[in-house]
Amino acid sequence: MRLRSDFWVAAYLRRCGVEGVAAVLRRRGAEEAGAILVKIDRLDGTGALYGPAPQSEVDHDARLFARMHNVDWIDAATAEARLQREIGFDSDLWIVEVEDRLGRNFLDLVP
Repeated sequence: MRLRSDFWVAAYLRRCGVEGVAAVLRRRGAEEAGAILVKIDRLDGTGALYGPAPQSEVDHDARLFARMHNVDWIDAATAEARLQREIGFDSDLWIVEVEDRLGRNFLDLVP
């Protein structure tokens, strides 16, 4: 059984805090099964967006993430525009923002 979205987000925020990295919940989605997007802000005008990995690449219980763009880092305006499009598509979406100059994400990524 897959971990509820609200539990996963709470644990992820704690994990970031333990690592000494600022992370905030920007948008609360559906508690049980809302999709989760993570924005990494490197505090230099660049960042990255991560979202759920394609279902074809994960087993049904895993919560794996994939980068939502083809380049390593995107500018902040591009990231925000993508987040707004995703909100328009999925009103149950969670958004977590992490601020880390090193760009660390602390996520389980698809290989």
